[in-house]
Amino acid sequence: MTAVHTQHPDVAVIGAGVIGLAAAWEATRAGLSVAVLDRSRPGAGTTGVAAGMLAPVAEAAFGERALLDLNLASAALYPDWVGELREAAGRDPGYRRCGSLLVARDNDQAVALERERAFRAVQGLAVEPILPSQARRREPGLAPAIRSALHIPGDHAIDPRALVAALVAAIERAGGEVRSQAQVTGVTMSGDRISGVKLAGDETVSAGHVVAATGWSGGELEGLDPRARVPLRPVKGQLLHLRDPAGPGLLSCVLRSEDAYLVPRGDGRYVLGATMEEKGADTTVTAGAAFELLREAVELVPGVTELEVEAMQAGLRPATPDNGPAIGPASVDGLSWATGHYRHGVLLAPITARAAIAGITGADVPETATPFTPARFVARGVVTPGVAA
Repeated sequence: MTAVHTQHPDVAVIGAGVIGLAAAWEATRAGLSVAVLDRSRPGAGTTGVAAGMLAPVAEAAFGERALLDLNLASAALYPDWVGELREAAGRDPGYRRCGSLLVARDNDQAVALERERAFRAVQGLAVEPILPSQARRREPGLAPAIRSALHIPGDHAIDPRALVAALVAAIERAGGEVRSQAQVTGVTMSGDRISGVKLAGDETVSAGHVVAATGWSGGELEGLDPRARVPLRPVKGQLLHLRDPAGPGLLSCVLRSEDAYLVPRGDGRYVLGATMEEKGADTTVTAGAAFELLREAVELVPGVTELEVEAMQAGLRPATPDNGPAIGPASVDGLSWATGHYRHGVLLAPITARAAIAGITGADVPETATPFTPARFVARGVVTPGVAA
């Protein structure tokens, strides 16, 4: 039976990662018809390689107050958002209230961790310094040599694969369409306004509005004025998927050190990551990355040596010049951006979806999202006429 595709949706979303799917679900909740178009399949890109940490406090960085505020606001939305998603999808999106534990395994890391604690205290963030003995009582699998630790109860985690499945189910239950193997090659114009997208094979999908949740490759859209683009680059990350054949119990919270993190899924599976590599669009996995990640993990949790290696992956994070996302209307009518989320795509899904669709419906855009308008790159001269991002 030939599939019937939506050719004139109110909103066409380019990209079925967590950001694109979240925006599409938000659009259906606003009463809009939606078609999500992905060149592969839902969650096959960056989302499929994400660890799923919802950790605005653990990942707070110097000089990024506006991004911290955005991350905190999105984290605050998560409990209600996933509750509504569970009901709409009829399945579990994999959300876990597990907290984070930041640890140092030597004196140098302990000094650095104290700087991180002091920085978060100045920012008014909830961080609890605990003794190594207290950390081991919380997590008996920790190595005896741990020197210091910080407990962050408000940081949680989610399984991105379960989240993607739930979002697809919720969209389709609401009458939206999620199309795999639908490669968008460019945009169509009607006067000065974007009127839809072109697909490989000369198919065209007309739409009242287009949301580009394209990841790092958004600059490749044909027919888009350079001034409407977002400057993006890929940042490679490698991680391992591990499994405990004995089931859950080795670790209950997200464990982070200066060089690695270990995220429990709650069922005996763990994600160990992740590298940060400026290597362009390279997605090869390397023995060196596996060695470095495993060496750090074993020094923190010796029981990692007993885990089975299920897979190793490499993904490409979409990064902008200032490390902040691009959310909202482009400089051409009919197009909104939802990209450039770098390390925080899963965390920022709820607030990005709300902000992107608010720009279409005329609803109030969350205040914390307003610094991340795509127009900031044109204003700073990062994107100039005749230069593709």
